Amino acid sequence: MHRAAFAGLLLCAATQFAAAQATHPVIIIPGLTGSELRNPATKERIWFSPFRPKSGRIALTLNADPATMRDTLVATDAIRSIKVAGIVPVDIYGGMIKALESRGRYHEEKWDKPSARGGDAAVYVFAYDWRRDNVSNARLLIRQIDELRRKIGKPDLKFDIVAHSMGGIIARYAAMYGDADLPPAGQELKPTWAGSAYIDKLVMVGTPNEGAMNAFNALVNGFTYKGLRVDLPFFQDTSKYVVFSLPTVFQLMPAPGTVHAFDEHLKPMDLDLYDPQVWKKYGWDVTRDPDFVEHFTAAERRVADTYFANALSRAKRLHLALAAANGMAKVDIYAVGCDCRSETPDGVVVYQDGSGAWRTQFDPAGFTRADGTRVAEAEVRRRVFAQGDGIVPFHSVNASLQSSAANVGSIFGAAPAENICEEHNTQATNSKIQDYIIKLLTGIAAVPRQQLATARP
Repeated sequence: MHRAAFAGLLLCAATQFAAAQATHPVIIIPGLTGSELRNPATKERIWFSPFRPKSGRIALTLNADPATMRDTLVATDAIRSIKVAGIVPVDIYGGMIKALESRGRYHEEKWDKPSARGGDAAVYVFAYDWRRDNVSNARLLIRQIDELRRKIGKPDLKFDIVAHSMGGIIARYAAMYGDADLPPAGQELKPTWAGSAYIDKLVMVGTPNEGAMNAFNALVNGFTYKGLRVDLPFFQDTSKYVVFSLPTVFQLMPAPGTVHAFDEHLKPMDLDLYDPQVWKKYGWDVTRDPDFVEHFTAAERRVADTYFANALSRAKRLHLALAAANGMAKVDIYAVGCDCRSETPDGVVVYQDGSGAWRTQFDPAGFTRADGTRVAEAEVRRRVFAQGDGIVPFHSVNASLQSSAANVGSIFGAAPAENICEEHNTQATNSKIQDYIIKLLTGIAAVPRQQLATARP
């Protein structure tokens, strides 16, 4: 291409961005572990800090109702960057905010003290306690928007939302049900779309709309990095006992009808991850672990079984509530995901070893059956991995398996997620993803969608 012509194209693109102007303020919602948590009394940052904090802990205190579990820690901001070895800053969500400001003509505002321009092309960061129940945080989002609208004197103002990972679950529930809690088990799940009075566009980036196998793995083994546990005395405790106390992790497990589980012959097996008895059978229930008593108080141990059953039940109902849209959407919903990482965890192998003990395997290693025959690594690899972003399979971003299993229309209708290759944890830093989001928000992107998809009968 001639240099002058190329320069003209660049100028045209730059002019498009400069001319674009958002019609709504935008709310950024980070994903799991993406908000700072601080002790309000000492101001110490409890998360994220690689070292064990002096005045707080990540684990929540167990009680019978997972929806009410909380402590005194306060979410103060999204994690904008972290420093490696205390020196090199690594972008987390700061780059996304700067991109909206520099390329989208937004400006950042504060929830508690919005300026006179608080309703005009503003950016608000919804920092939240990511350990708590997702529905509780969705309801908090609606209440904060209500309060903000009162402060800026625009009671009918709508907002666009850009949500990463688990943040998309929070935003999607808020759009579908507003400030309503999940109905009790057995009652009909019927979206009211009350959140459409607050939300215009919802852009979900890397959102596990039908869960992720890593969450199940974390509940069984604790948080890991590339398969390794890092839990030295001076580091944050990320053991399975801590994970057990976080209701959100239960809510990120694979949705009913989407669990890829295989027996010793690598044949599909039916596993109900939301049945406490299944956890007891296969040895996943940490309340039966000999070390459980060392990690929980006597009061917590008394309610542990009830909490566990309720956490599983509530997680299942959340998945069903999200699937209940049946292809309908009264908010413009867009998704961004990735299918270029072939080793995205998406399956589990459950088998008995030679001693008769149950083994649960999330990694692609070969194994020996109870009868002594060997299963090759290549065979296991084909079962436990899928295409995705390294954390979230692409089918989960699109909610394609869950909608098929429930015989309902996908929330995205016939328009699948925008596929942009990027690792899950760095999606918010990707300039292509940032530009795509800005185009969606400012109306440049030529991707019109029907606001009401056709539901299946």
